Amino acid sequence: MTSRFTLDRRLPEHHLADSLRADVLAGLTAPPRTLPPKWFYDARGSKLFDEITRLPEYYPTRAEREILRLRAADVAELTGARTLVELGSGSSDKTRLLIDALLRRGTLESYAPVDVSESALSAAGEALCHEYPGLRIAATVADFGDRLRLSAGPGPRLVAFLGGTLGNLDTAERTVFHERLRSCLGAGDALLLGADLVKDEDVLVRAYNDAQGITAEFNKNVLRVLNRELGADFDPGSFDHLAVWNRGEERIEMRLRSRTEHTVTLPALDVKIPLARGEEVRTEISVKFRRAGLTDELRRHGFAVTRWWTDARERFALLLAVPR
Repeated sequence: MTSRFTLDRRLPEHHLADSLRADVLAGLTAPPRTLPPKWFYDARGSKLFDEITRLPEYYPTRAEREILRLRAADVAELTGARTLVELGSGSSDKTRLLIDALLRRGTLESYAPVDVSESALSAAGEALCHEYPGLRIAATVADFGDRLRLSAGPGPRLVAFLGGTLGNLDTAERTVFHERLRSCLGAGDALLLGADLVKDEDVLVRAYNDAQGITAEFNKNVLRVLNRELGADFDPGSFDHLAVWNRGEERIEMRLRSRTEHTVTLPALDVKIPLARGEEVRTEISVKFRRAGLTDELRRHGFAVTRWWTDARERFALLLAVPR
């Protein structure tokens, strides 16, 4: 790793372990039973999700990449960003299209990825230092869902929040996120946001319930995480994977449905969870947006949408917004 790479650890030493315990205790001990989707992503879960992004049914990754290929130069021209911040950066794969465009524009000096996974940031940082010899990379280990502080890199800054991850937040959570992000941005800064759009229900359900069963394994992986980290005794084979379109909320919900009546023990939390046959645990929401609704939501929280781009089939949107 070169001196052009820095890593700022902003999470307390036991943050992830404490967060997991708090989330599981709050989510599983009272109805409706829920678990946050961030606990899918251990090494196995990340590998499974990478497989999901290549499935024929799962369009969001391909659709967003299509937009980025076509519009990255426009983003660079419109923002002139000297610092590119990415929330939930992971491997920074698609981000390279933005980096390339901003470097061609001659403005980009620093890339500031933010992620809860130090190993992902280190691996991506090493690769990016090799690929972009003149680029400074200031990575931050942080949980933007818990607290949000952006890199103090040179402005103007472009904050990228890609992959439709905004849809994993419900209305109240999105309100908090928008307000925190708006408070971090100043004049000249901009937000590049990826959002999955409302479309035919069958297309949506298939995207989260593929024929090969990889999404089902991804969903059940959260149970394996709880078994390993909390000493739980979940049997993944005792649950069915469900992907349901919630018409009222316009969102996909992934759930795990218990096949039998049984009790799960979580020794690390000193609790037992009785589950009835057919009882469900919601493990993820993925809200789908409409242009008018999302534009208005952002306006209410201090952003003005200046550009709205979609893929050719209008399945996914990439929008550029600025502080009002």
